Amino acid sequence: MARATRRTFLKTSAITTAGFWVAGGLRADDSRSANERIQFASIGIGGKGDSDSLNAARLGDMVAVCDIDTQRLEQAARKLKAKDTFVDFREMLDTLGDKIDAVTISTPDHTHAPAAAMAMKLGKHCFCQKPLTHSIFEARELARLAKEHNVATQMGNQGTSNAGLREAAAMIQAGVLGDVSEVHVWTDRPIWPQGNERPDPTPKPDHVEWDLWVGPAPMREYATGYHPFKWRGYWDFGTGSLGDMACHIMNMPFMGLDLRNPISVEAETPGHNGDSFPRWSTIRYEFAANDKRPALTLYWYDGTKMPNPELFLGADINKNGALVVGEKGTLYSPEPYGREFKLLGGAQPVKVDFVKSRGHVREWVDAIKGGEPAVSNFPDYAGPLTETVLLGNLAVWSGKKAEWDAEKMEAKNAPELASIVRREYREGYTL
Repeated sequence: MARATRRTFLKTSAITTAGFWVAGGLRADDSRSANERIQFASIGIGGKGDSDSLNAARLGDMVAVCDIDTQRLEQAARKLKAKDTFVDFREMLDTLGDKIDAVTISTPDHTHAPAAAMAMKLGKHCFCQKPLTHSIFEARELARLAKEHNVATQMGNQGTSNAGLREAAAMIQAGVLGDVSEVHVWTDRPIWPQGNERPDPTPKPDHVEWDLWVGPAPMREYATGYHPFKWRGYWDFGTGSLGDMACHIMNMPFMGLDLRNPISVEAETPGHNGDSFPRWSTIRYEFAANDKRPALTLYWYDGTKMPNPELFLGADINKNGALVVGEKGTLYSPEPYGREFKLLGGAQPVKVDFVKSRGHVREWVDAIKGGEPAVSNFPDYAGPLTETVLLGNLAVWSGKKAEWDAEKMEAKNAPELASIVRREYREGYTL
C-alpha cells in the first residue's frame, strides 16, 4: 500500500462544477508539499507513454516500467533509469507493493480501466491517458474508486491546464455569448484505417506479448497494424475518432457549459460491421437546461464531415476545432487543445478571473504531495467528461437515437446497448 503521508483527500464536496475552477477556485498549497521524491511506475511507454513517463520521471523517480513490447521496454528502462521492468501490469503492481506511490497509464483504451482500478485499490495515485476509459461504466467506476481510496488522479487531456482554454471557458460563463444554443466540435480523425474488414492474421513478432496486449478484450489472432497505433479503429480496443479527440476538443465547451449527462444522443454514419468503427460520423447530443445555462445541442463531426461554413462568419476553417454559438456572438477555438480562441459576430471580450496552472502533470504531482486536486481529476472532471464523450458511441453502434438516463446509466429506449455501456472482461481481468 502507498504510505498514508502520500495520499491526499479529493475534496469533491467543495468542487462540484468545472466552473469553480475557471472562476478562481482552489490552488495547490506549496507549503504543504512533501520534500520526499515520488516513486513512479509507468504502464505503457510507447506513443504518449513516452512523454507521460518522461514527465513523471522529471518530477520524481521512475522505479519501474511496464510494456508488452520488450524492445521498447528495454530502451525506456535505460532512458528513465528504471530498475525494474515488467510485461504484465498486474504482476508489476502485485510485486512492487509499497515501493511505488503513483502510476502513469498510457496503454490502448481497453486496458485503461483495469490497470487504473488495480492501482487505485492498492492506494496508488493515478494518471491515465484520454479517454479515461473504454466504456461509460468504467468511467463512473474509476471516479468512484478514486474517491473511495483517497488518491490523487488526473487524465491526460493536457489542454485542461492551458490558460487559453480556461479563459475561453470563463468568458462563456461570464456571459459574453449570452445564452448558448449550439456547440459544434469537429476533427480530421480518423488518420488510421477504419470502416474496413478485420485484417488477416500474420506471424507475431517475438518482442510482442500478444495475449497481454489483448488483455481484457476478446481474444483474436495477431495481425500487423493493431500494435502500436491502428487499434483505435476497432471496437474491442479503441473508441474511434470520438474517443481519441473529443476529450481534447470538447474540453473547453465542457468546462464552460457544464456539459454533463446529455439526455439523448443520435448519430449518422455510413454503417459499420461491428468490428471496426465507421469511416465517418456526425453525432447530435441534447442537453437539458440546468441552473447555469439553458438547454442546448452539441454536434460532433469526424472523418470528412464538418459544420456548415456559414457558422464561421468568414473566419478560416481549421481541421480541428470548436464553435460555441450564443445569442450575442460565437466563440471559435481553431485548434484541438483549446489554447487559442477568437470571438466572432459582435461578441465582446471581458476581463475574467481564472486559475493559471503550474503545468498539467505538475498539478497531479502537487496533489500527490498534499495540494488540491488536479482540475482533470477522475471524480469531478475526467470521469464526467469521458462519460459524455463515450455516449456518442452508443448512437454510432446502434444507429438509432439513445435516450439516456444518467442516474441509472442506461439507454431507456435501447436496453440492448447495455453490453456497450458495460463491457465484459476476458478471464484474468477485473474492474
